[in-house]
Amino acid sequence: MTVNTPGIRPDRRGIVARLLGSNSSLMGVRRSAHSEASIERPSHKWPPLPIEGSSTREIDANAEDQPLELARPHGPHLQPLGGSSKRGLDLAVASTALVLALPLMVVVALLIKVITGGPVLFVHRRIGFNGAPFDCYKFRTMAENADQVLKEYLACNPRAAEEWRQTQKLKNDPRTTPLGQMLRKSSLDELPQLINILRGEMSCVGPRPIVASEMSRYGAVAYEYLKTRPGLTGIWQISGRNDIEYASRVALDAQYVRNWSIWTDLIILAKTAYAVMRFDEAS
Repeated sequence: MTVNTPGIRPDRRGIVARLLGSNSSLMGVRRSAHSEASIERPSHKWPPLPIEGSSTREIDANAEDQPLELARPHGPHLQPLGGSSKRGLDLAVASTALVLALPLMVVVALLIKVITGGPVLFVHRRIGFNGAPFDCYKFRTMAENADQVLKEYLACNPRAAEEWRQTQKLKNDPRTTPLGQMLRKSSLDELPQLINILRGEMSCVGPRPIVASEMSRYGAVAYEYLKTRPGLTGIWQISGRNDIEYASRVALDAQYVRNWSIWTDLIILAKTAYAVMRFDEAS
């Protein structure tokens, strides 16, 4: 992958090039005759991809409660990417952001409760550093029967089913409530993940947290994902966000890990503030 990969916004190519460094080619990424990006699979087996119409809640519970059995490093001195310096930045940024955002989070929670009813938070199981599962928090943006709504929608819309298969996202998601759309456009729905950062389960910057069934999409570079804590933001958020196809997002995640520095994290955090204000780029 290079900064010329389709999906990266032209006005962001310079930023991505500087963050990834001069060697931005990613081995193992190739395109098929149908122009769909694919990644060579490693010799070990990953959990299967979800069937069309499935959601993150439909993954086998037993599989998500245990760390993934992968070909990954072990040891008492194993540390996530960046070690204490990256962790120190996470604590400083997340604690400050949480204090400043707390009044806004209270307002959002009240709006969800009053307008939509039901639970305020959506807790979903994700894969963290070294394959350890954790509960990732978000403000609830979907209807309470979101699983059923998604299944019925994909069954009746082949194009949407293909979009979901390729990206695990829908630009016109029928599950999302009107309030939820506003929260997603502004990225306010992800503010509770500041708690995940303080708990040491996530980082301010890194690959977006994924479910176990998505690990197969990382193929030969899954090892790179497992070397770091998932991030609240990352390179793909400042590179076009929803405009980037899944395989390109995987490539960006791998390059971020391989070229990490504190300076890179600071640049991404600064650029994220601007990307969030551009509602058309919301994830």
